[in-house]
Parts: sequence; structure tokens; C-alpha cells
Amino acid sequence: MKNLDGSRLPRSVLIIFVAAIALGALPLLSGARTFSTSVTIVNNSDREIRNVYSSHVDADDWSADLLGEETIAPGHSATVSNLTCDGQQVKVIGEDQDGCFVSTVVSCGSSGNWTITNDTARDCGY
Repeated sequence: MKNLDGSRLPRSVLIIFVAAIALGALPLLSGARTFSTSVTIVNNSDREIRNVYSSHVDADDWSADLLGEETIAPGHSATVSNLTCDGQQVKVIGEDQDGCFVSTVVSCGSSGNWTITNDTARDCGY
């Protein structure tokens, strides 16, 4: 690499230049592995779904409530969009009016449906 006057740049300047380009590309590479998905939750149970969370599949690192102030009444549905997942799957957790939890695993990169019925196994902590 040459200066504007035609002389060669010191080798250290060239190394710094290449390192800066490589560091600048890292966020682009890490962002390439992040997917988003959406899931439509159909509540065919007798219980109101009051909260919905997401988590890594093998962890209990739950997100904030994805429904916000909304609920999913019996016989209704809601779509949660832009679920960010950094792997191939994301866990979706629903909390009902009794404080019990149901969950499913959704594949990332495509939209999915989750139907909750009265037969869906619940975790009520006892």
C-alpha cells in the first residue's frame, strides 16, 4: 500500500488497517445467526392465558411478557411476532389465570401455531 506521494506505508499501518476492517465485520457476522419467528397461540382451553414469555430451550431465562397488557381469552388467539432466537428453536411459555405454566418449542425462521387445550399438561408448581 502506498501513500499519496507514492512512498510505501509502514507495515504496522497496513496491519492496523486490516484489523480494523475485520473488527468492523464482526457485528455483521454475528447478526447473521440471529433468526426471528412468530407463533399464533390458539387458546382452546377453559382458562385465560394472561402472560406469554420466550426462553432458550434448555434454560429458564424468560423474556418480559410478550402480551403486554393483553390476554388470550378462551376461544381466542393471539400472534406473537418477531420472537428473536439465536438458535434453531425457542421455547414459548404461557401462564394461565391460575398461575400454572404450559410451554412448547417453536422452530425459528418460520411461523408456527400452538393450540392450548384443557388436555395440555400444566406445571402448577405442586
